[in-house]
Amino acid sequence: MRKQVLTCIGCPMGCEITVSLDGESILSVEGNTCDIGDKYARKEVIHPERTVTSTVVVTGGDKPRLSVKTASAIPKEKIWKCMEEINHLSVTAPVRIGDILIPDTAGTGIPVVATRNIQGV
Repeated sequence: MRKQVLTCIGCPMGCEITVSLDGESILSVEGNTCDIGDKYARKEVIHPERTVTSTVVVTGGDKPRLSVKTASAIPKEKIWKCMEEINHLSVTAPVRIGDILIPDTAGTGIPVVATRNIQGV
């Protein structure tokens, strides 16, 4: 049996949560003060995911860079591949919030989308 200690990021409380595991089986979750912490801890120790945020270069726009993010969380082990794809991307203005810039980042099926409007010049 092993124990993993986490600081919950599910709500502002920041509970210290201890998860007891036997291989990949969760035996117990302790220290959380709400259900969000329990759900977070169970997911974090078995299949951690993150939403990736970054920026890309814009040509012909009223701003030189565009903020982007994955439309939802992706597996943590895919973050570097996702960032490689984002770093190779440049867009041409105009761009609208929600425009899909990479339809399937890092083979996850999750798109990278624009998070602001950029007007053409």
